[in-house]
Order: sequence, then structure tokens, then C-alpha cells
Amino acid sequence: MEYVSRVAGPPLDGLIDDLYYLEGVPPYSRLLLPAAPAPLLIVNLGAPFLIRAGTDIEAVEYTDGCAVSTPTRAWEFGYPTPTRSVGVHFKPWGLAPFLPMSAVKLCDRPATLEQIWGRPAIADVLQRLTLAEAPHEMLLVLEEELVRRLRAVDGMDIVRDMSRAIASTGGSVPISELGMAARASSTYLAKRFKEVVGVTPKRLARSYRFTSTVLAIEVGALIDWGDVAARAGYFDQAHFVHEFREYTGLTPTRYVEVRQRFLREHPYHALEGWPLPAD
Repeated sequence: MEYVSRVAGPPLDGLIDDLYYLEGVPPYSRLLLPAAPAPLLIVNLGAPFLIRAGTDIEAVEYTDGCAVSTPTRAWEFGYPTPTRSVGVHFKPWGLAPFLPMSAVKLCDRPATLEQIWGRPAIADVLQRLTLAEAPHEMLLVLEEELVRRLRAVDGMDIVRDMSRAIASTGGSVPISELGMAARASSTYLAKRFKEVVGVTPKRLARSYRFTSTVLAIEVGALIDWGDVAARAGYFDQAHFVHEFREYTGLTPTRYVEVRQRFLREHPYHALEGWPLPAD
């Protein structure tokens, strides 16, 4: 698959990790995406794709693309073959300035682009993307559209600053200390975080803690799961296993098996690193 990434310039650089272009035949027709503190926007340029999010039983078809705020559970993405799209990986607070609704409404519930931007706007964006001659030009078109749609969000500063503090510690910083430093009540912070990020500060910290734990696992080595859980701050291994299943949809041992399969069947693939084969 061809994967092209672009780092956004000001004023989007504080909201976005990167913009990307993806084209080709996916490694698997269905991928399992563990929950991570990373909202996502996809503009689809090919055949419709399928998403089964959260606890949904049935997959939903998306034609124009989708946007989803910080997920709390693993979700399944069904690629068409071939696939072609452009998209954005946001920082936890980064999607909110481009939404007409609260981010919590998109938590584990992806919205279509038509639902958030309207059909005429999406038709215009798709036309401009189609006229672009190369992936980098397409990403510039998408970046320009985001700059045009950028709006102010109440409470953005405090949410951004606290989220950065949470991220810098891998989710281990006490949320109560951050609240006291910000001179804000827990009720106010929870409300603002749900509006901007989609989840509460404590839930975001859990997500960062879990993501840091999973990315540190050496799937090719012998793993002491009790040690992994303890180093991640889980005092009860049963709690660790429960959260592992919630965030990945798999048990720890099954996760390692599936990750090893991806590495074995598609070494150095553009998508290797977080998605897991669901086939």
C-alpha cells in the first residue's frame, strides 16, 4: 500500500499529528483497531468501507468517509479492495474545532462527513481532491479545508494543557493534581473534556496508560504479564486483563498471537504498528 504523510503547518499544528494519503490493497479485508487517544477523520475516495464500533453487532457502511472522537473500545474497520482515502490523525482535543456537535456524541459512534459538514460541502471537497494530481497536493487541499473550517471552542486551552500533561506522563499523573493546578472543579473539567475530547480526563489518562503499555510490549519475547501489569500501574492483574479486552477486543495472549501474525505475514507494512488483522 502507498502511505503518504504530511505534518500540518500553523494554525493546525497544535491540533493534528498528521494528514495522510492511503491507497492500495489492504493487508487484510478487516482490521481491528485498538482504542487509542487519537480522534480520526477519513475522506473516502474509493468504494464504501464498513465500521463496527464499540459494542455494535452489525457493521455500518460509510460512503463519503467518517469522523470519530477518542474511542473507548476496539473497533473494526472493513476495507474495500482496493482502497483509497485521505485522512487526519488528530491530537485528543484536535477534532472538536471542526465539529458542529459535542465530541462526546462521536465517542464510539462514527459520524459520516455528510452529518458533520453537509452534502454540498463534501461534494465540493471530493471534487477538489479528485482534481489534485498527486497525494501531497491532495493533502494540501484537505489542510486548506480544515483551516477554512477552524472555529473557536470553549474551554480549549485548559483541555489542551491538561491533555498534554496527561500525555507526557503516559497517563500516570493524578488528575486531581491537574485540576487543582488549573483551579477548576472536577465537574467543570469532566464537562469540558467530554465536549472537546469526548471522554473525561480520567478516561483519557486510562487510554494513554493503556496505549503506552501495549506499545512497549515486545511480542517476539517471553512476556511476564504480571510484570507488565505492575509496571503499567495495575495493582490487580484481573483488572489489567479486563481493560486489555475492553481496549483491544482480545485477551493479552491472543493479542500477541495476532500481532505476531501481522509481523510474520506483512513485515514492514505501512499499517503495521497498531491495527490488527480481524479476519
